[in-house]
Parts: sequence; structure tokens; C-alpha cells
Amino acid sequence: MDPRRLFGNKAEKLAERYLKKKGYKILDRQFVTRYGEIDLVAREGDEIVFVEVKARRSTAFGYPEESVTESKLKKIAAAGEIYLQKNQLMHEPYRIDVIAIDPDGAIQHIAV
Repeated sequence: MDPRRLFGNKAEKLAERYLKKKGYKILDRQFVTRYGEIDLVAREGDEIVFVEVKARRSTAFGYPEESVTESKLKKIAAAGEIYLQKNQLMHEPYRIDVIAIDPDGAIQHIAV
């Protein structure tokens, strides 16, 4: 497997463990649509949470959360709409969160 994909999968597993410890229920992983992939889909209370996981091996090119652009958020929202339709959850409230994992393993959880 591609080393970048392995690194991404490891980061997603870290994010999933983090969210579970916070009481989130994981509904789906790596949900792929024509708009792109949603790394994790979770539920917190009555909200569906679409989670973008970003990790960096170094900060030479910035912090992981800085790579989540407005364009990327729009793609996640579009993919999220497809997820909600596919799973008959259109009336559920939802949001997008970012889990940023920096080179030392510190996790920052950002509700967008």
C-alpha cells in the first residue's frame, strides 16, 4: 500500500479512538462520493458529524488544519448531503469537524 495512504489510515484510526473516548459513535469510515471522501462519519448526540482528518509529519509546510480550505469544506458538505440521502438522514442536523494531528501526535479538534 502507498506509504501516504498508510499514514492517513493511521491518523484516521487515532482520530476515531479520540472521538470514541469523547462519546461519539462512529457510523462510517472513508465514505467515497464523486465530491471526494469523508474520512469519518460520526454521531454526537442528535448531530451527524462529518470529520476531516489531517495529519502532518512536519510543520515545514504549515499545520495540518491550515490545509482544510473553503473549497475542501464545500466538497465535504456536498459529500455529506449524499451520505444523508443514502442513509435516509436528511432531517438530521449535521456539522463538519476537523481533527488535526501534528507531528508530535497532539490532537486538535475543531468544529468548523
